[in-house]
Amino acid sequence: MGNAEARGNGADREEMKALRAVRKETIRRVSARVKEQKKIIASISGRLKKGPGTVPEIAEAVGLPPGEVLWWIASLKKYGVVVEGEKQGAYFTYRLTD
Repeated sequence: MGNAEARGNGADREEMKALRAVRKETIRRVSARVKEQKKIIASISGRLKKGPGTVPEIAEAVGLPPGEVLWWIASLKKYGVVVEGEKQGAYFTYRLTD
């Protein structure tokens, strides 16, 4: 490797180090949010492992507002994790896929 290449690699490393320092807080915030999302998905899945439930039942079990649980259920349904079941009163039930 020539001197010009060695200087270029060193400069690239320094630029990457500076970029990581600038983005450190953003990376920390995003990592915390992903961790929180995984916890919510795990709590909803944990509730549904006990059997089917309506959005209000799931919301009560996991301690989240029904509107937020509905959003999570819709997302999990979109990705094939949850399926819609029978209607129970005014609400559909949801269960984990097999």
